[in-house]
Amino acid sequence: MSDEAFGYRIASTMTADVVVCGGGVAGAMAAVAAARAGASVVLVERYGFLGGNATAGAVAQFNSWQTANGRRVVAGLADEVVTRLGRYGGAGEHATFVMSTGHKMDRVEYAPEVLKLVLDDMVQEAGVRPLLHASVLDVGVTGRRIDCVHALTKSGVVELRAQVLIDASGDIDALKRAGATFLQLDEGEALQPATMMFRFGPIDFARFDALPKAEVATLARRGYDDGRLARAALHSSRDPFSNDGWFNISRLGIDATDAMALGAAEIEGRRQAWNAAQYLRQCVPGCEGGQLRAFGTQVGVRETRRIVGDHVLTSEELLRPEQFPDAIAAGAYPIDIHPAAGGELRYEGLGDDHAYQIPYRSLIPVGFDNALVVGRGVSATHSAHAAIRVMTISMAVGQAAGVAAAMAAQSKQQGKVRAVSMPALRERLLRDGAKLA
Repeated sequence: MSDEAFGYRIASTMTADVVVCGGGVAGAMAAVAAARAGASVVLVERYGFLGGNATAGAVAQFNSWQTANGRRVVAGLADEVVTRLGRYGGAGEHATFVMSTGHKMDRVEYAPEVLKLVLDDMVQEAGVRPLLHASVLDVGVTGRRIDCVHALTKSGVVELRAQVLIDASGDIDALKRAGATFLQLDEGEALQPATMMFRFGPIDFARFDALPKAEVATLARRGYDDGRLARAALHSSRDPFSNDGWFNISRLGIDATDAMALGAAEIEGRRQAWNAAQYLRQCVPGCEGGQLRAFGTQVGVRETRRIVGDHVLTSEELLRPEQFPDAIAAGAYPIDIHPAAGGELRYEGLGDDHAYQIPYRSLIPVGFDNALVVGRGVSATHSAHAAIRVMTISMAVGQAAGVAAAMAAQSKQQGKVRAVSMPALRERLLRDGAKLA
């Protein structure tokens, strides 16, 4: 396509087998998996570092690696991330804790700044070309095929041409610009709210962790009723290098694809974090000597756009659980819906050995032959998305999409992702340590 077709000048062009838009943990795993499978890969990321909600959002814990009775359902590249974090001293042990709902959950706490190093290492060692400080500007489409992605960079507009596009941007910005179709909320549903994570410390964790759960619930409810906490929770994860904790206790009901609303949420999120930090210091045992240390670089966004895929995954399928012949990842995180307003959340736990599957078809957007979606934008209903959106599952889905994209790019099918052999893809994933059930 000529420069005139878009109305601006192209500064340079890059070609690859696979272009991944979005360098969160799903996109980073997709890029690494595709490169390890032999594809040439360009990874586009708007920040100067990778990780998305895991780093910029400072979520600081990877939840739900296993069923309630301890059967592992997420491994593969996600496991490698934790192992590499451990080598840097940037991860805690795999452990269980009690959520604000009273349910038991497993997690690995980690240092967000160290995760940036780990992801740098993995993409560079795999041979991925990271294009950082780059935002998706436009997408060229011919019929059912994505021809190119235009990224706005400090060097001008860079044209990226590839056999396969993986949209891992969270808000699915690339496919939005390509004219994709998205799922709508049903009556009575609202987008899950965003959260401004904040770091607070030092904390006397011996006292804080010893608080009876009933007392924690009472303190959280009191803080919410007094208007000092945005939700009735005192949930935190410990920083591996200090006696600080990252707290997930703000609530911002917005559509994060609205630029003005997103900016306002950043401002309001910092205000909520400051007020919460004062409440911790004044009212919560073990936190008396602490202070607010840092905000997340951005608000952590739970939900925006969800693609209409070849298959729309439903909560009923997760709860059965449905066995899919094209399953490419598994999960055991419960249905966890944070309402846009109010202090509570809807939490629908699963059975002791209950795990569910994510089908490959839910990664394929209708109307396009050479595109895949990973992360929180996959094709799932609002309630199913509330389970599969977490970062452990997103890493597993990212790994699968990366391998599939490499297979499609290297075949004679010109990047057609529906032509990928499911037995071959599943066999490769299992060989690489992934779990599919």
